[in-house]
Formats: sequence, structure tokens, C-alpha cells
Amino acid sequence: MALTRQEKEAVVAEVADVASSAISAVAAEYRGISVTDMTELRAKARETGVYMRVVKNSLARRAVQGTEFECMQDDMSGPLLFAFSQEDPGAAARLVRDFAKENDKLVVRMAAVGGQKLEASEIGKLANLPTRDQAISMLMSVMQAPVGKFVRTLNEVPGKLVRTVEAVRLSKDAA
Repeated sequence: MALTRQEKEAVVAEVADVASSAISAVAAEYRGISVTDMTELRAKARETGVYMRVVKNSLARRAVQGTEFECMQDDMSGPLLFAFSQEDPGAAARLVRDFAKENDKLVVRMAAVGGQKLEASEIGKLANLPTRDQAISMLMSVMQAPVGKFVRTLNEVPGKLVRTVEAVRLSKDAA
């Protein structure tokens, strides 16, 4: 059933709104995937905060115009599903990559982040980015290291004094 002009405009507006606020996007070819597998993929996308939509390529081209995902326009061909990460830059890439491992019919075509298009072979770079919580914990451990070393250094002064006094006591007891 064909979409009316108003329905097409609504789809373009919805995808454009999501694309304007998204951090990264992944496009994958879904040819041959069963409905149950696609439903499972959509459920996982909702759980991880990823907006996923199957859109005609002509409508997707219009929707990404003026966004940082405009670089993807030239390679939009074939049946594609688009996954946009709203909070975590690697969420969509992890979702599609992990699902593609289980289902070989899902083929990653391209990804984009920060206005740069990544080829399908480079999706691992995007998927391996740490989550927000992981990045914060890494930053905190880096910030904590100098303070910890300073405290250990300050603690060493009285410790050395105690060891010296103990050595003197043992030498006097031995004599």
C-alpha cells in the first residue's frame, strides 16, 4: 500500500527530527530477515535507546538533508534500515553488529558519526566506543591516580621513620 503525500511528509519530518538530535547512525541491508527476527531487533533497539526505522531511500535522503548524516546520502540504495543512537554514540553500531553476528542476512552497509561516513568494515571502531558510564569511570580512575600516589607518598614518611626506629631497637637488642 502506497503512502500518501501527507504520510510521506510525516515520515520525513519524524526521521529528520531524530537525525537532527542523534549522535550516530548506522544503515544496514535487511533483505531476507524474517519478521520474528526483525521484531526481536526492534525490541532490542527500544531497550538500548536506539531509534530504528525502515524508510524508503528517497525519503531518507530528504530526512538527513541538513544534518551531520548528509554524508550517507550517496550510498543509500537497496532495502535499508536506519538506526540512530540518541545518547550513546556506539549503541546503534553495537546493536546492529551483535545482531548481524547472529543473523547473517543483516548486512551493515555504512555508519556515520560527527559528519563523517564510516564504511561497513569500520563499524567495529564505532561499536567499541565506551558507553557513557564506562567513559566516566575511566576518567575518574585517571583523575584518582595522582591523588592516590600523593597519599601513598605522604604515608611513606612516617612508615620509614617507624621502620628505622624498629631497626635501631633490634640492633640494640642484639648487642
